[in-house]
Amino acid sequence: TGLSIKKCDLKITTNNSNHHTEEISTERLILRRGQPFTITLHFSSPVHSYLQQLKKASLTVQTGPHPSKADGTQAEFHISSLADPKQWSAALEEQDPWFWTISVNTPARAPIGLYTLTLRAPRADCHLATFTLLFNPWCQGDEVFLANEAQRQEYVLNQEGLIYRGTENAVLAQPWDFSQLEEDVVDICFVLLDLGERRQRDKGSAQRHSSLHICRTVAAMLTCDELRGILAEGGAGPCCAGTAPGEWLGSRGILQRWLAAQCKPVGSGQCWMVAAVLCTVLRCLGIPTRVVTGFTWAHNTNSSLSVDEYYDEDGTMLTRDSSARVWTFHVWNECWMARAALSPEYSGWQALDATLQVKDKGPSFCGPAPVKAIKEGDTEVDYDVCNFFAAINAKCQVWIQKADDSLEPALGGTKYIGNNISTKGVGSQRCEDVTHHYKHPEGSLQEKEALDKACRKIKELETSSSTAEFSSIPLAHEDPVNLFIQLQSKSSLLLGQDIPLSITVSNHSGAEKVTHLVVRAQSLHYSGVPIAQLWKEEFHFTLGSNEASSLQVSVPYSLYRGELGENKLLRLTAMLRDEDSFMYLAQEEISMSESPLTIEFPEAMVQYQPSTAKISLLNPLTEPLEKCVVAVTGRGLIYRQRKYRLGSVQPNSTHQLQILFTPTRAGPRRLTAHLTCLQLHNLNSCKTANIAAA
Repeated sequence: TGLSIKKCDLKITTNNSNHHTEEISTERLILRRGQPFTITLHFSSPVHSYLQQLKKASLTVQTGPHPSKADGTQAEFHISSLADPKQWSAALEEQDPWFWTISVNTPARAPIGLYTLTLRAPRADCHLATFTLLFNPWCQGDEVFLANEAQRQEYVLNQEGLIYRGTENAVLAQPWDFSQLEEDVVDICFVLLDLGERRQRDKGSAQRHSSLHICRTVAAMLTCDELRGILAEGGAGPCCAGTAPGEWLGSRGILQRWLAAQCKPVGSGQCWMVAAVLCTVLRCLGIPTRVVTGFTWAHNTNSSLSVDEYYDEDGTMLTRDSSARVWTFHVWNECWMARAALSPEYSGWQALDATLQVKDKGPSFCGPAPVKAIKEGDTEVDYDVCNFFAAINAKCQVWIQKADDSLEPALGGTKYIGNNISTKGVGSQRCEDVTHHYKHPEGSLQEKEALDKACRKIKELETSSSTAEFSSIPLAHEDPVNLFIQLQSKSSLLLGQDIPLSITVSNHSGAEKVTHLVVRAQSLHYSGVPIAQLWKEEFHFTLGSNEASSLQVSVPYSLYRGELGENKLLRLTAMLRDEDSFMYLAQEEISMSESPLTIEFPEAMVQYQPSTAKISLLNPLTEPLEKCVVAVTGRGLIYRQRKYRLGSVQPNSTHQLQILFTPTRAGPRRLTAHLTCLQLHNLNSCKTANIAAA
């Protein structure tokens, strides 16, 4: 009789636990490559009746639309007494008159994807299983191997992150739910890969053994594909599907909406959304990934080490160049992998930026670029090291556009680029500064050597190419050291407060100076685009030789409340002109950032026991907050998202909300509250509590 298998026990609970995928599913077999898994075959008749067929039997695995042994997307192997850990193989672990337990080994370079497993024997082919295969940071032979277990927990398995925004002097943490271990997210990720590979018309599944290929395919699908990409190209406006960027609390909703919209962009993707979704997809597929934020980022310089800002003589910011400008902050990703085609020192963290940037061949993503190569100025290394190097090392010159449209450099107006590069700390809520991974200390000999090396390589490129890919550092002009201007304010303020400003002007010349000072406040997008002129004051005064004068002024809330913009950023400028028509500029960016939401937990909470959290909303304004809605999420604390409609909250009063919940998971668990109302938008607060196991 033909070989007949009554049941194949996939041992899903044990296998998924061993492969660190049990949180994704307890009903589907989800595995990581380079690591064995076990199945038990229960035969319909005693094993001895099938022995002749089993001696000639083999196992076949295959993935992709066109499985091929040559491409590595199909393999056939016999069941032996000893498995080979370096390739597809199977070993008989336990046998009984009615069943066999088999250990199947997957190679550490196997393509990831959805596989079928079949037992082939004379006169019988038996389908045994369908399983998903992911990258394996726990396997030393995998190119994404990460040796540190705490880092694996953070960069592969942690679903709750923090994304940093704000300004370099007031870094704000926005909670984000990556949801990479949700079962439907895994399926969406492979739909995304299928579409991306079809778009690139490459070998598709055959290339899926390469983490580099996966990173570039996914990054291209985030924003580069106008028809099928997840998010449309950047922009500061609301999503076309009706959800403003700041209202998203996590990646899963974005991915679900993209799939429901028949894989069409769900809206405009601001940089932190793009990086957050990319982090979700890569972590889901098994590539260690983190979200990184840099402050004062030179965007769209197309590898030039020079970027300009323009103001008129009144200190109003102008937008002469529509692409290259200094962003208040920018968010990108780092993914961990070995770069076998490069020198060993370039393995490790790779910068990957899926936000579209101007490049020689048109707008595109950047990376993966070895962070080590960015730091050392090795601009010839793949991919796009020169773009990252310029974005964090360019010098920004501020120009004053005069009434006759001529340009004059603003004295004291040079800005330093690439500051406070930040990411969430491992296993904590603290902010980790990783600037030293990207740059040598400002003014150090090593920094000069990296800059010189980059410029030298560019000049070599210029001589061998008709178009320069990279321009050198602009020459600094000599500032006449006569007047100094200093502008100070609080870096972070609660909405509703007037903004206090302190301006000090010092005359270091040997003569009296007659001066004219214009102080301005303007709102701007994080991408450096001004929104509105909000406030202006002018002062005339005379300074004696070696004399200083200080002014204390404030910007009233009533003047900036209306057109603050989604990121609540203000640029304050002080423009000083002396009697010789020299122009001096000082500028400061502040963030209206402190959240009026606070969360309190009881002292002790136990899994499966009802508990109560208290959320307090303080109205800091002199007017009522109207149509207040607080959205609350917390994996393992509450089921899905809850919305509480509070109505109006009176001025300078506090509304308290009792949140009843029963924790279903032990360990550190985070509750996030998100406020929207007519006056305030997209304010978040979160708190983590430790839940004791039942």
